[in-house]
Amino acid sequence: MSKARKPIPCFASEAEERAFWERADSTAYLDWRRAKPVRLPNLQPSKTAISLRLPVSLLEQIKIAANKRDVPYQSLIKMWLSEKVGRRARRHGERYRENFLYFSRCGMTLSIPRRRFLSSS
Repeated sequence: MSKARKPIPCFASEAEERAFWERADSTAYLDWRRAKPVRLPNLQPSKTAISLRLPVSLLEQIKIAANKRDVPYQSLIKMWLSEKVGRRARRHGERYRENFLYFSRCGMTLSIPRRRFLSSS
């Protein structure tokens, strides 16, 4: 017998939704035993701009390497960082999983940190 679930509220913004799920217990709103994995092929990861000061010689070496690979140098930096983080995670035995579970509700996509649910299962 499943217990009654609270209705998921509609949110005015993604920030409001994020704040709600950071403090709310999702098991009061969703029956995770009935959840199914979904693929969202058009979903783009969030990006943020950073300012990074590099020695001129290092930046020139990166640009040369990027030119040889025919990719923009900023993309090459992102690829190298991603590879390094991935190797480090594998070396330290960290599990690879998507970071978020996604659901559609009230015309918006709901993204909930997966770690919150993995620890409660």
